[in-house]
Amino acid sequence: MIDRILILIKKLIPKKLFKALQPFYHFLLGYVSAAWYGKPSEKMIVVGVTGTTGKTTTVFLIASILKSAGMKVGYITTAMFSDGEKEWLNDKKMTMVGRFFTQGMLIRMEENKCDVVIVETTSEGIAQFRHKFINYDTLLFTGLYPEHIESHGGFENYKKAKGKLFAHLRDCKKKKINGKEIEKTTIVNADDEHAEYFQSFWAEKKMSFGIQKGAEIKAENITSDASGSRFTIRDTQYAINLLGGFNVANSLAAISVAKAMDIYDEKIKSGLEKITGTPGRLEKIDEGQDFTVIVDYAFEPNAVLKLYETIGNIPHSKIIHVLGSTGGGRDKARRPKLGKLAGEKADYVIVTNEDPYDEDPMQIIDEVAAGAENKKEGENLWKILDRQEAIRKALSLAQAQDIVLITGKGSEQAICVENGKKILWDDREVVREELNGLIV
Repeated sequence: MIDRILILIKKLIPKKLFKALQPFYHFLLGYVSAAWYGKPSEKMIVVGVTGTTGKTTTVFLIASILKSAGMKVGYITTAMFSDGEKEWLNDKKMTMVGRFFTQGMLIRMEENKCDVVIVETTSEGIAQFRHKFINYDTLLFTGLYPEHIESHGGFENYKKAKGKLFAHLRDCKKKKINGKEIEKTTIVNADDEHAEYFQSFWAEKKMSFGIQKGAEIKAENITSDASGSRFTIRDTQYAINLLGGFNVANSLAAISVAKAMDIYDEKIKSGLEKITGTPGRLEKIDEGQDFTVIVDYAFEPNAVLKLYETIGNIPHSKIIHVLGSTGGGRDKARRPKLGKLAGEKADYVIVTNEDPYDEDPMQIIDEVAAGAENKKEGENLWKILDRQEAIRKALSLAQAQDIVLITGKGSEQAICVENGKKILWDDREVVREELNGLIV
């Protein structure tokens, strides 16, 4: 209700005036929302997870470990929300939702007696001070590469936006929960080229993870196959039931958070093994068909490349890729890169609508398709505006042992179109509907 009133007020303010007042507006909203709900983050351990990729899966892994250790956990992620009692799909089309929503979630978690809260914290949210009145205790950096560059005005600004979260830790009030003082802790991916920057910020305790020399939590003897990955840290062996080498890094991040909280190895191992998937992340849709369908959130070239490396471990004949790219001025440069990658890695490419916002969706499709220079339209490349029709086309092309890969939206619950409107949508449900029609 409050968010709706604020949106109405925002619309009444002239655009030029609002732009000038925007930083103060965002700061004020953060302050008022935290005060309105009584600053709930002061009363629980708060873990912030930031980085370009892997955040959502890492949150799920952390939560599973903490639950195995007997803790009650709430979280806010791109894919799901949990208030400690129940969880539900994120239908807001953003990770860090309006300040009143976020603080409202935190008060629900406090009322539900959550021990730990995990907040997936984005650069866009940080730029709008959505982190400012959350009292974080542990900050986790998963890794960094170019994304949202245009909205931030360059990569350095994007990196500095993430850095503002780490700088914020010094301003966070020290907590004493259940008689124990909570150390302000930073945990950094040592394998990332920007690790030193994030390690330079103040913290009472600093930790690192990775597979390279020098990482405090270091994975060795890594093996991966179609069932998941196994690795050792010192003398302890861990196993995860998630595809992809990148999920070893996500697991190391989660293990580091657990070790910072003094959780025993057996509880960590148990928590990791319980996670068999994350909504919209390498999610297999099985309705009895004789080919594999995977829905994934990946929308950025590096993430899509990792996805191809992962599905390479799955025995298959052909790869059929349905993809698009977002509008709204978001990283236009990645559109032909995505097309080029799909053109090189997939046998059939179907470019479709994703989230056009106020842009012409067909123009976005053309820009993506232009990158697939080695494909011929109508033969192994199709441009289909209607996303459901595109998915239907991909499934109709699939034969036994093929992989149909549908990327860009994962478990998102809407397609964003012009004038701020949203069309209810779920790739996974559309796939199920189309598969059932195909099988019948």
